[in-house]
Amino acid sequence: MVREDGKRNFALREDSGDESSVFSGNTPRQAALKAARRLEPASSEDEADRTTIQLREKGTDKVHIYEGWAWQETAPDDSPDWMPGDITEANVSKQGIEHLEE
Repeated sequence: MVREDGKRNFALREDSGDESSVFSGNTPRQAALKAARRLEPASSEDEADRTTIQLREKGTDKVHIYEGWAWQETAPDDSPDWMPGDITEANVSKQGIEHLEE
């Protein structure tokens, strides 16, 4: 379901079918990137473990499946004072869409 501001809500699904968190975004990829940033970050992108992320679009039976990974990087030199020295970066790769049959 699309909100008035154009954003959609996506529930993070576990393998058991439980939905633990909700992420919003204009696209499923935007929500998947937010979910990937919560993964345990590796020391570099090359060493990051890839994890399957399943996001069910609220109000539909569509489950968007992504492979996500996260890593630590040093904040840029022009970062604001409140930003920590190390930041978590993330990336995702779409694997497909499934439809629930519940």
